[in-house]
Amino acid sequence: MIGVNRIIVAVKDIEKSKKFYSEVLGATFHEANWTGEPFGIDVAISWDAGIELCAPMAGREDDSVVSLFLEQNGEGVMNVVFGFSDAGVAKRVAESAGVTAIHSLDYSQEEIDRHLDGLFKKYEEHVLDSAEQCGFSVTLAQIDPK
Repeated sequence: MIGVNRIIVAVKDIEKSKKFYSEVLGATFHEANWTGEPFGIDVAISWDAGIELCAPMAGREDDSVVSLFLEQNGEGVMNVVFGFSDAGVAKRVAESAGVTAIHSLDYSQEEIDRHLDGLFKKYEEHVLDSAEQCGFSVTLAQIDPK
């Protein structure tokens, strides 16, 4: 394991939250709504501060994956992304421990270049069904810089 890549925080107002974390942490956010649109969420990522903000998209408050979290828990950490040198191996280790991935992605270089400013040569994530065990989701990621 490399360590924590970033925390994912559920928020009600993404613009207000970006302003807060920018002022308090000096975070620079990149809009990443393309990653959250299928799930009904607005997404902003600060690679320099190690934080990702997720809020329900306007008009999607009823079916957004973040809405249920906010309703049950309020604003706060909903996922911790851990970095690994090989996310596939990390996923298999988790599965052997009885924790399954509920969502996986592995972006092509073209997707990385188009949506992630070409910052990486590898971007793979596996979200585990771990909330019951530890109170939040765990993501296993291999995010290799260029």
